[in-house]
Amino acid sequence: MPATVGRRMDRLVPTNSPVRGIYSRNIVRLGVLAGALVTAWYAIGAFGRPYNFFDMKIYHGAAVWWASGHDLYAYAAPDTGLGFTYPPFAGLLMSPMARVPFAAAAWINVIASLLALAVVMWALLGPISRRYGWSRWFATGLSVAAAAAIEPVRETLGYGQINLLLFLLIMADMVALRWRARASAGFLPTGGALVRFVRGGAWAGVGIGLAASIKLTPALFVVYFLVTRQWRAATTAVATAIGVTAATFMVAGKDSAAYWLRVVFETERVGAADMTPNQSLAGVLARLYDTVEAPTLLWLSFAVLMLALGLSRASRAHADGDELTAFVLVGLTANVISPISWTHHLVFVIPAIVVLADAAMRRRDASRGLESGRRLTRRGLTPSANMGGLAPLRTPIWFPALTGLRHASAAVGVYLLFLYSPIWPYEHQLPEFSHYEDGLWGALMENSLALALIILVATLPWRPGAEPAFYPETIRIDRRAIHQR
Repeated sequence: MPATVGRRMDRLVPTNSPVRGIYSRNIVRLGVLAGALVTAWYAIGAFGRPYNFFDMKIYHGAAVWWASGHDLYAYAAPDTGLGFTYPPFAGLLMSPMARVPFAAAAWINVIASLLALAVVMWALLGPISRRYGWSRWFATGLSVAAAAAIEPVRETLGYGQINLLLFLLIMADMVALRWRARASAGFLPTGGALVRFVRGGAWAGVGIGLAASIKLTPALFVVYFLVTRQWRAATTAVATAIGVTAATFMVAGKDSAAYWLRVVFETERVGAADMTPNQSLAGVLARLYDTVEAPTLLWLSFAVLMLALGLSRASRAHADGDELTAFVLVGLTANVISPISWTHHLVFVIPAIVVLADAAMRRRDASRGLESGRRLTRRGLTPSANMGGLAPLRTPIWFPALTGLRHASAAVGVYLLFLYSPIWPYEHQLPEFSHYEDGLWGALMENSLALALIILVATLPWRPGAEPAFYPETIRIDRRAIHQR
């Protein structure tokens, strides 16, 4: 009888071999990931809504309509009458789907969106996994499964939206800024010219320029670049947006003129502000005033206030060396101040949860280090030099073991809120139903996601020195001197 696979492994790998341990751990991890994916699938079914690629039907129909020689913005979906609302550059990017059946286009978008989410989580969790010695691929897999279950991602996938692809473009610029900071500090990338160009981050701004050409709201990141004096990234983003828009004019001049001269001002094409899935400030005000549209002056006043708050806090986060939190604050601010922010637009809550969880772990580690230093001092010993960074920390108000609890609780709370998404049981729309149909509690739940965004913009912590987009001049000089030696 031939030997079994297990017996062959016993012969090839001794019982006490490290290879056997690695093999066993990876098998366990794959099992955990499979369980996480199954759990996410059931969570989508339990907390999500019936999905039929509603928006993808519009995109695919518009692409087919345009390919047959009609005007892009004259398209109206057969069942709903809704049309194409993105800039013409987005239409060009979507035009290849006219060559494939609708179902194929929808599932290609799902796969591409999940891959985009995986790439973003790989980048976001890289510094954290290195610090704690985690398996990066395992942490990425778990995070993708967890993120797929919450409202913005499941709505993006279920509706056939492109938000995760735009998310990838924006976060790519954050990674480019991180790489450029390392290169400026003397950590020069090695390899060919292309590798040095990419890893050097000189292209930072291209992703945001492309995203702003596909959808207008990412343009707020250009304003952030200007506020933080990141002139090169701002110039690159603006040049990219102008370049692709001008190129689109050359290819589709008639449709480009129609969009920029007429369609961009037709806000009714998007939807009414009071619709429940609109979780922006304008949606909150419209529902609170029980009107179809938000009171204009009141909305503008609060929007300017939130814009100033979000950009100022993002600027502080950038100055303190936490570019990820700065990007998150800008993305959340864009969701808050936009007239329409559907729930599938709110993908920046994903890195917000990552920031909250990492802030909790950092505070807990710092508290443990500070407590160890106190014990050494009480014993008459001097804390080691590597504790010098802990000296400025204030004494924890609570029991040291609970340090970071409020940030951890906030991370869990935000995740559970967007997992359950309590807006849908209380969904109402005028004129059929008042938004106060279920009383004050119903009104609060119907606006809960938007209120969470506003609170995050006002209170999201940043982590000094976590992911700087620049290094002090002294560090640059020191690193270059080391590199030259």
